[in-house]
Amino acid sequence: MTRKKTHPLFGIAILLLTASGIQSTTASSARADEATGNSGVAAASTTDQSAQSPAPSPVASPGETIEAFHAGLLEIMKHANQLGIQGRIDQLTPLMSKTFDLEFMASKTVGRHWRKLSDEDKTRWVETFKDFTCANYAGRFTGFTGEKFVTTGAEDAASGTRVVLTKIVIPDDEDVQLNYRLIQRDGVWRVIDVFLNGSVSELALRRSEYSSTLKRDGFASLVQSVEDKIADLKSKDSIEG
Repeated sequence: MTRKKTHPLFGIAILLLTASGIQSTTASSARADEATGNSGVAAASTTDQSAQSPAPSPVASPGETIEAFHAGLLEIMKHANQLGIQGRIDQLTPLMSKTFDLEFMASKTVGRHWRKLSDEDKTRWVETFKDFTCANYAGRFTGFTGEKFVTTGAEDAASGTRVVLTKIVIPDDEDVQLNYRLIQRDGVWRVIDVFLNGSVSELALRRSEYSSTLKRDGFASLVQSVEDKIADLKSKDSIEG
């Protein structure tokens, strides 16, 4: 029996699942809630998205914000080979900066150590985290073989946040579930966490890895280790490309 080749998008789940263990949605939400508070959960409506959506506006709903992000990501996937990894990074950077609250996410990935960093180090860490996040997406979404992003629902979450439930439908392979947690800031919904397989929090995994490195080796070593990962992603793409 021939074993089916693993789709490149499963590399996202594999990367996060093996980074530092599995973190449930409930537990990881509690960590993100250090800055946002607590609330209940209620089910919402279901929509399907396969066509390109307009960019998020100040009145865009959480679902519309994610659908716009997916539309932009799909276009990058369709031109991935021509763009190369640096071209994908260049296009992902403004798209992700508009959709994600990367500064908030960067601060949470180093936990309580954030308060001890100087303003200069905080700025450097936010930029490093942003660079890695965009490079990581560029290194995972490396082509298009008929994939489709589908929004399957939305749920109220803690502290006025919303979780948008989505999946990547992959031809001749298993779907990949991606859920996004968003918070509204100044009238705009921004992503503050991504959950793989519905429950594995990227924010919690990054926090476990980065805060441990910062405590053990110091800030300079943390930044260097993340910059090395960015370089590795670019090098790997150049070799495989």
